[in-house]
Amino acid sequence: MTEPKPSLSRRDLLALGAAGAAAAALPRLARGGEAAREVRLTAARGRARLVGPDYGETDIWCYGGTVPGPLLRLRQGERLRARVTNRLKQPTTVHWHGIRLPNAMDGVPQLTQPPIAPGGDFTYEFDLPDAGTYWYHPHERGNEQVARGLAGALIVEESEPIRVDREAVWVLDDWRLDRDARIVEDFDNFRDIGHAGRIGNTVTLNGELPENFALRAGERIRLRLINVANARVFGLRFEGHRPRIIALDGQPVTPHDVPEDGLVLGPAMRADLILDAEGAPGQVSRVIDGFYRDRDYRLIDLAYTSEPPLRDHPLDAPLALAPNTMPEPDLKTAGRHDIVLEGGMMSRLRGALMDGERVGVRDMMRLGKAWSVNGVAATGHAMTPILTLERGRSYVLTLHNHTPWQHPMHLHGHSFRVISRNGRPTAHREWLDTVFLDRDESAEIAFVADNPGDWLFHCHVLEHMQGGMMSVIRVT
Repeated sequence: MTEPKPSLSRRDLLALGAAGAAAAALPRLARGGEAAREVRLTAARGRARLVGPDYGETDIWCYGGTVPGPLLRLRQGERLRARVTNRLKQPTTVHWHGIRLPNAMDGVPQLTQPPIAPGGDFTYEFDLPDAGTYWYHPHERGNEQVARGLAGALIVEESEPIRVDREAVWVLDDWRLDRDARIVEDFDNFRDIGHAGRIGNTVTLNGELPENFALRAGERIRLRLINVANARVFGLRFEGHRPRIIALDGQPVTPHDVPEDGLVLGPAMRADLILDAEGAPGQVSRVIDGFYRDRDYRLIDLAYTSEPPLRDHPLDAPLALAPNTMPEPDLKTAGRHDIVLEGGMMSRLRGALMDGERVGVRDMMRLGKAWSVNGVAATGHAMTPILTLERGRSYVLTLHNHTPWQHPMHLHGHSFRVISRNGRPTAHREWLDTVFLDRDESAEIAFVADNPGDWLFHCHVLEHMQGGMMSVIRVT
């Protein structure tokens, strides 16, 4: 599978450090009864210079006037109250991706809340039980609203963070722009729906075309990566460096090296890396995105300053993060279910159920649908559940990707362990909320169904979700 190489010119970008638009709240878990502090987010039209001074500004949709939206930073155990105002001409919601929160706060239109009408507002309020790297985005017409720029990072700091010299957040995105740097408004393009999704022609890092990430020899950086693109998969290689992965989707993992062929981040996925700056003053090394065959390009340069090294050897400090609060699934007593993904162009799909009626594949395509989950093509967020799980019980779901395309599958309201792929145990049994399934791949995920409600389970290639790859799992 190939895609267009980013084509517009690159301009300077300094590192986005730990500072940002913070949202500090009083710890509800530790200090019960004290009110949360309020964050205000306004979804509205805006303008941004995505591709530098050689082009005009791009009309975008954004939170708080910036793309990405304000960086929200809280501490584990605190309570967030976010008042969202909609200044767009279409309804919207906000989903707090990866947070294990009450169902009514999950931001899924018609399933957990009415959409926020133009001119209206809605207040989300919930505790933050787990430290980690998360993000927020709309779920109403997400394929359009995210593509226009509505996304932001949410960082939940550990009670006792590991020692680093500094931290940086990289929000990775791509855009489909015309020659005048305007967003191409083909959001319902069926080719995107039935193939790899809306892959853009311009990649940005923190809303700009990156050139350099400045670092000092000898320092240790915690790098938080978030892929907010509709469909692009990133495969990042750090030339001349050996970054170590310490968290995936916000959840701690046994520290280990980034694979030699690159760190794969599908849409909605996150990774926390430790980057020890072991180069020399003045050195320049590339970060390469090489996920798509024959489409390698330089994402950014790691550019060392001329300052003398901060230290002569890597910082001698632990890398392992404290575990979060997910209950461990009991595999011996777990209920077991299969979930089958089908469809897409060049597949053998013959049809699916839509609104309770069997529809052939030609009629599905005419209605803008190309995918199914357990034989059902979704027509909206409010659906009959494909599974009903008993609250407090452990479950193993075996996901079967019977399609010739890749799918990052996201479960709302829970995190899960990935315990096997294609029948082989995983090396790290990582906790995730979005599992990347390659073509014809299977994976077993295990979790305790401890959060009651109707929870969305869908592909986070947003065009695939729009095209039917979406379902509901009920916990009672």
